[in-house]
Amino acid sequence: MTENIAKLVVPLPEDVLKLKNFGDFAGAEKLINFKLEKDISEILKERLRLELDILKVMKENEYPYDLKQAVEVMKENLTSYDNGELEELKDQGLVDWMYINGDVHFQRRFFLNLSSTDPKYKARLKQQENNEERQNELNDNVRLMKEKGSRKVKIRLRSSIKVKKNHERVGDFVRVHLPIPKDCQQVSEIKILRTTPEATVIAPVDSAQRTVCFETKLESNQEFSVEYEYVNQVNYVELDPKKAEPVDITSDLGEQDPHIRFTPFLKALEKEIIGTEQNPIKQARRIYDYVTTKVNYSYMREYCTIDNISEYAAVNQKGDCGVQALLFITLCRIAGIPSRWQSGLYVTKFYTGCHDWAQFYVAPYGWVFADLSFGGSSYRSNNLERWNYYFGNLDIYRMPANSEIQAPFTPEKKQFRADPVDNQRGEFEYVDEGMIYANLEVAQELISMQELD
Repeated sequence: MTENIAKLVVPLPEDVLKLKNFGDFAGAEKLINFKLEKDISEILKERLRLELDILKVMKENEYPYDLKQAVEVMKENLTSYDNGELEELKDQGLVDWMYINGDVHFQRRFFLNLSSTDPKYKARLKQQENNEERQNELNDNVRLMKEKGSRKVKIRLRSSIKVKKNHERVGDFVRVHLPIPKDCQQVSEIKILRTTPEATVIAPVDSAQRTVCFETKLESNQEFSVEYEYVNQVNYVELDPKKAEPVDITSDLGEQDPHIRFTPFLKALEKEIIGTEQNPIKQARRIYDYVTTKVNYSYMREYCTIDNISEYAAVNQKGDCGVQALLFITLCRIAGIPSRWQSGLYVTKFYTGCHDWAQFYVAPYGWVFADLSFGGSSYRSNNLERWNYYFGNLDIYRMPANSEIQAPFTPEKKQFRADPVDNQRGEFEYVDEGMIYANLEVAQELISMQELD
């Protein structure tokens, strides 16, 4: 159910918002249920029902650490810790926190954020991670793309999902959805090699959010999986502003509630970024530069808990790959530059996991790519060649499953989606309940990657 998420544009009643911000989720649920029994507008009822689902996600496991527990996490992982250090980080807005029943609690990945994005904390880790090989792989991709003009690979992957034991209802009917590659600009020769158990529905290759669906009675410890292969080809482009032409298409320019909205703040920000520049390639580059240099990478709570993702990114100047991509898309559309979404997986022998990026349209080049988080990380490490590369280009290490946000599955999920915006991990539902990600085990495995001539 993705259409309900658009109701996030409807404001919550003040008393519900007070309880939510205080972290009194039980009180907020009680008040919402009371209001739903009253004579109020249907649109407000829809918003309140949506909030019940969001509160379920918020209270489950998003902010598990109180101050004492969070300090222990830092002491366990750092070579040294100064008293009051975490409180200072909180006061400076450098860690994600919220009130739970009036007490400060920290987001489940607050320390991963610090150690991954702040060099000072990365240097203080007791166990140092060496990602030099991964960085070399990305640098080699830039070099090879420029030398050869394109790269082409055949990729085989396996994805799986299962419900955690304490949420397992053996014998109950379940509907399970896993993302699979979709037909798009860079992908061809898609083959679904096997599914376990046998799939009920494999969505059409051009689905906006393509999935394989399983419908069955749940067995004990049952895992649902799909193995597939596809060919991924990316071509190198170097955007020359001198060759820019007026935009000649009208698609992918509009708003989409709640996350692609031309709010007064974002319209003013777009004017501040672009100024009097009229060249569309230079306009897009200014937006790219803003997002990659001003919006710091940050792991996020679940997207369904954020009212307007693009505005959140600009106001808080932080966000993960999808948050940054949505800000770029929104600002481009405000500027009259067609832009759209792509997401799925980033796939290498060193790491396979969820990733989002964007496309934008400039004539005479057509649809080109922008990877905001990879561009931003390149900028912060002073790798300016790679920073420039991700304005217009992608690497070969991708599995695109989605070309739109908030698009329904085939068949559509009946219960509230764990992620109503995107689909990279999959979804799991009983007849009367959809499982949130805290209750699921999800895995992606690269089986092989073969470079093709």
